[in-house]
Amino acid sequence: MQNWSFETETTISIGRSTDNDVVLYSAVVSRHHVELRLEGEEWSIVNLGTNGTYIEDQRVEQCVAKDGLIFRLATSGPKILVRIQGKQLSEGEAASKEQRLKKSSNPDPSRETFAQF
Repeated sequence: MQNWSFETETTISIGRSTDNDVVLYSAVVSRHHVELRLEGEEWSIVNLGTNGTYIEDQRVEQCVAKDGLIFRLATSGPKILVRIQGKQLSEGEAASKEQRLKKSSNPDPSRETFAQF
């Protein structure tokens, strides 16, 4: 399992390209596959990939990301488990707090991925 924690970001990009916040090496994952966006008080999942983003085997273009939601990149790609914890930081708190990103490597892209923000 791979783990990432985000504390101050309002947009988190996921894809195969190394300029993403979360980089997943899988042939079915697009270079820029999906974004998680903080919109008001809610996080949204926005599909950018040509192979689609799926929740419970249904393709979605955009949806609300709730705590515990599992979505999949492409029909056979990695699964991502979303964990949302704590209150959102104010701009001042976010600016003063150091950005933290934790990664552990896993060569098997079919395993679940855990993103916490």
